[in-house]
Amino acid sequence: MTMSLDAIRSELNASLSSAAPGLSTADALCATCVGVLDVDGAAMSVILDGASSGTFGSSNETSRRLDEYQFTFGEGPCLDAVTQGSPVLVPDLEALSERRWPAFRDAVLSDGIRGVFAVPIVVTSECVGALDLYRVRPGPLDDLVLAGAHLAAELATAPLLDLLAEDVAAEAGRQDGAEDDPLTRRDADGGTSEMDRVEVYQATGMLISALDVDADEALLRLRAHAISSGLTATEVARAIIERRLVLDRDDRPGSPGSSRPGGSTP
Repeated sequence: MTMSLDAIRSELNASLSSAAPGLSTADALCATCVGVLDVDGAAMSVILDGASSGTFGSSNETSRRLDEYQFTFGEGPCLDAVTQGSPVLVPDLEALSERRWPAFRDAVLSDGIRGVFAVPIVVTSECVGALDLYRVRPGPLDDLVLAGAHLAAELATAPLLDLLAEDVAAEAGRQDGAEDDPLTRRDADGGTSEMDRVEVYQATGMLISALDVDADEALLRLRAHAISSGLTATEVARAIIERRLVLDRDDRPGSPGSSRPGGSTP
């Protein structure tokens, strides 16, 4: 790592003006983190009521998927960073002493990631999300990189507030009769926004009706199927919405063979 902290700050600030406000800026900031913080991936999550509410920035699809694991399994460094209000630094997930987040740990290791680091994102003294950094090799972040990660987490409040402002404007538009289908929202690169995990909530609603269960039970079953299938919650939700997957009424978390494909498997 040869850059000074001032140079890191300059590069991170420049990324905020290099893309359109909102998701594109968040993605650009994550991509810059990879370039200046000596990491292999970066993602940003919104955390509400102790759960991951959405990924609002990532350096690539792999980083987005790694962040999605934390929602799927309900555990991971970003959740702990927000709960504790302090960074969570794990230089080697494969260390014998590391026993946190067993499901998340196994999934991330299978994707070739050894180090995970999460820094809280704070808005008006409240931890509302986290910046996650990933490394394929084990090893701690040095002091300069960690200082840069804190800078990036501070700057992440700008695209997050832009996104919240967009949501307020979109809600006002819907009240005025304008159509806005969140499933088709796109970022500047054509990727679908997963900020609100709309597909998961839509699939959960379908399961409430189909299985005659409450919302918590429906989400539990969706997550359980994702875990047992080696998929993310969003991938299972898409299969349910598209009628490629049907969960039976007697489907229970951990009960193999009680789901059936509705055309094809996810």
